[in-house]
Amino acid sequence: MAQPTALYAILIFAGTYLVLALGRLPGFRVDRTGAAIIGATLMVAVNVLTVSEAIEAVNTDTIILLFGMMIVVANLRLSRVFSLVTEWVVRHAHRPLVLLASIAAVSGIFSAFFVNDTMCLVLTPLVLDITTHLRRNPVPYLLAVAMASNVGSVATMTGNPQNMLIGSFSGIHYRSFAAALTPVALAGLFIVVGMIAAIYHREFFGAAPRVEIEPPPVRVHRALAWKSTLVSAAMIVFFFAGWPVSKVALVAGAVLLITRRVKPERVYAEIDWSLLVLFIGLFIVVRGVEKTSLSADLFAIASGLHLERPGVMSAFAAVLSNLVSNVPAVLVFRPFIPHLPNPQHAWLTLAMSSTFAGNLTVLGSVANLIVIQRARHQIKIGFWEYARVGVPVTALTIAIGVVWLRS
Repeated sequence: MAQPTALYAILIFAGTYLVLALGRLPGFRVDRTGAAIIGATLMVAVNVLTVSEAIEAVNTDTIILLFGMMIVVANLRLSRVFSLVTEWVVRHAHRPLVLLASIAAVSGIFSAFFVNDTMCLVLTPLVLDITTHLRRNPVPYLLAVAMASNVGSVATMTGNPQNMLIGSFSGIHYRSFAAALTPVALAGLFIVVGMIAAIYHREFFGAAPRVEIEPPPVRVHRALAWKSTLVSAAMIVFFFAGWPVSKVALVAGAVLLITRRVKPERVYAEIDWSLLVLFIGLFIVVRGVEKTSLSADLFAIASGLHLERPGVMSAFAAVLSNLVSNVPAVLVFRPFIPHLPNPQHAWLTLAMSSTFAGNLTVLGSVANLIVIQRARHQIKIGFWEYARVGVPVTALTIAIGVVWLRS
């Protein structure tokens, strides 16, 4: 690649990631997705990539997997399956600490299979209604929704977008991925509950009367609920059986689109199209910079810093994930992880650390922002309110993850 073109690629890459870190282009109405689109377009416009190369840069397995999962999750949400299960669980929680643990368990377990952002969208209003009815402090319970969704999602490659990327890049079997990281996720859920209970001890260990919870009845679309539940269960079975994950997710989504009861527009409205476009744009931007010497330079730096060590890799991933978000951070690591001594171990370490890092601050993951934004009309969760729980939770979960993956 000619030197000026290589310089253009590096500048475009740096500019795109700067906007990702800031959240939007200062002075303009350009968000993260817009930055990815502009960056990808510039890579083609200045001849860093041809149109064909840009198209080839897109990892279709990841896009197909994410798209299929979005359709499946949309049907589960529209049928109110998530709300029904949550209502049943919290109805049987008769102490504040049990309620906290129940909310964390529901958020974490569902997030492992159906994308953590979705669970935050579903659970936040329900938790607000319950805590308002019981006249409890909603903050610790909302923190449990966000943090448990992040922690639980580490267990499988369908738990969050960055794990989907790692699953596609690494070729790790779904079952192997889950076997390696599920124990870490379960330990993390205990840490989330324990840390929240310790920091908000008056809420859980003060005068905590028995609480009788009567959530408002959930109106379930029974036919769609049965269909989406059965299809989802079959999808998960095929995942563990070793079938191609992206293919299974797409087929499951297609089966759920065959219906006489639900208008397709309602399903399409549930799909996060901007996230799909963000992925496509970032694939192209990263491919452009891979054609320069920057990826080789990054690998040289990585070798010098010993990123093959789980502790070092986790520290760098945690910092980068909080600067530019999890998905872009994973894409930065993509060029040189295959060259490390044990790539599979490195990918698992990256999945663990980039996901757990989402609990560090409010800005660490989209799940956190969803909870805070959906609750903002009733309660405000500030940066430091979140961080005093998020920082120790992140430190402990990553430390446990590093120890587990070393063993």
